[in-house]
Amino acid sequence: MKSVFSIYFAVLVAIVPSGTAAREGGACDGYRFERNIAYRTSDDPYARKMCRVDVAVPVGAERPVPVVVWFHGGGLTGGRREIPQTLLRSGCVVMGVEYRLSPQVAVPEIIDDAAAAVAWAFAHAADYGGDPAKIYIAGHSAGGYLVNMIGLDRSRLARYGCDADALAAVIPLSGQAITHFEQRRTQGIDPLRPLVDSLAPLYHVRGDAPPMLIVSGDRELELFGRYEETAYLRRMLLLCGHDRITFYELDGFDHVGMLEPAFLLLNRYIETRERR
Repeated sequence: MKSVFSIYFAVLVAIVPSGTAAREGGACDGYRFERNIAYRTSDDPYARKMCRVDVAVPVGAERPVPVVVWFHGGGLTGGRREIPQTLLRSGCVVMGVEYRLSPQVAVPEIIDDAAAAVAWAFAHAADYGGDPAKIYIAGHSAGGYLVNMIGLDRSRLARYGCDADALAAVIPLSGQAITHFEQRRTQGIDPLRPLVDSLAPLYHVRGDAPPMLIVSGDRELELFGRYEETAYLRRMLLLCGHDRITFYELDGFDHVGMLEPAFLLLNRYIETRERR
């Protein structure tokens, strides 16, 4: 059996169509929105344009709630910030991050944008009713790569005076574990030729990393062997002594199709942790 748990049908019937993302102003499902907030300052017009975050704030929360910092996918060359509507069922503050893209900037600069956004979340969570001790970072595909890098390579957040180990959890959804294919493209390396260097999450595996929820689509349907990458990441973390990993393979779902059921797993993961 391919999946860690037999979840295909249970997840499938749980899906309620809700749209991909909440993009417009106003309230939605008990939330209000604050949009287009700069999370870093820069003299560069491109950075001023792209380094922005939207925040969905639950209305009427009686105490500080967890925060989900969400990074969109798009191969590090496309996509835009979004607040996935399914995450608004969680009752969390949800922050949708936009970051600079290749080829306008190099991949290390994109990772730095992501780290700056998470540092901003630590500093400003309480302003939106969030608990800075309960910051969950999550992303799909390229966004999953970014959260892997931030959560595993301590130096990324340390640059902003933050401790990666203070994260409540790292949640890559079909995130890359080897060096991202956009970085390999800039080096003239074919997307099917693997590379593990300092820009690979696998390079930074450690036993004392934050808790992780790792989700992949079906191994036969995923992009560029993404299941095998994520499974290897899990294995190496376990070998390093990391024992706080939850791992799912979503049978029958491809790289894009896995996203909606993965959101449901993400919500359940946070709810379960917050009950403890």
